[in-house]
Amino acid sequence: MPALAATAVSKRYGATQALRGVDLDVQDGELLGLLGPNGAGKSTLVKIACGLVRPTGGDVQVCGAPAGSLDARRALGYLAELFRFPGWATAAELLELHQRLAGSSGGDAERAELLDLVGLADARDRRVETMSKGMQQRLGIAQALVGSPRLLLLDEPTSALDPAGRRTVRALLEELRRRGVAVLLNTHLLSEVERVCDRVAIIDHGRLVAAGTPAELGGAEAVEVETAAGVRRFPGGREEVPALVARLVAEGEDIFGVRVARSSLEDAYLAAVAAAADGGAP
Repeated sequence: MPALAATAVSKRYGATQALRGVDLDVQDGELLGLLGPNGAGKSTLVKIACGLVRPTGGDVQVCGAPAGSLDARRALGYLAELFRFPGWATAAELLELHQRLAGSSGGDAERAELLDLVGLADARDRRVETMSKGMQQRLGIAQALVGSPRLLLLDEPTSALDPAGRRTVRALLEELRRRGVAVLLNTHLLSEVERVCDRVAIIDHGRLVAAGTPAELGGAEAVEVETAAGVRRFPGGREEVPALVARLVAEGEDIFGVRVARSSLEDAYLAAVAAAADGGAP
């Protein structure tokens, strides 16, 4: 049973169709990157999974329970993009509050484990207002993990972080994968998705327009050869390089450089969004 299963999900706000029959699932221990331009429907899908918004049509299940039900809410953790914690609270006090809200009986041991997991073990008595943005972001992930949820929904968790902070969050996501936690990562940062996610789903105009692993969406490999006449591109991968170079040299070409290239996730994303735009939105 998937940690998250969305089937033919649609959502209309008045005359605006935010989602148009989206099918999506996230398995235990899987990191799924959710990509799409502003207004594509990503946040609406996340809010439906949280139970904050009701779908117009279709069905969303969280660990086998209807989204928004008590069992579903107990099975997931959520960190919004624009969260704000009370500045006067310490890290430990904030987690204790969320333990009470979530009905967690983990007590001080759970608080200590979560703070250690996000690299804030030495900041348990530090007030939120004195923390950097990166520390608050990691504290936010810690509160989302209160009660050991099976599914974690993260909305732009690294968008305001510096490179060191992003590396810390990436390491944390990899640890969550190791623990079997399913993560739906809603982000605009394709480089982060390419580095850490197992699969990618691209949404545009409320539709799922592409899905697969970063490697699958990136496309086939090609060999780029720099010659006196310029760079020439040939289909194939690393195994074809020796024979290709030998053939070009035999044909009298001067070879100045060779590299194996693969179209990036960014290329795949732009192509998928452009194709969706060409198709139009009814």
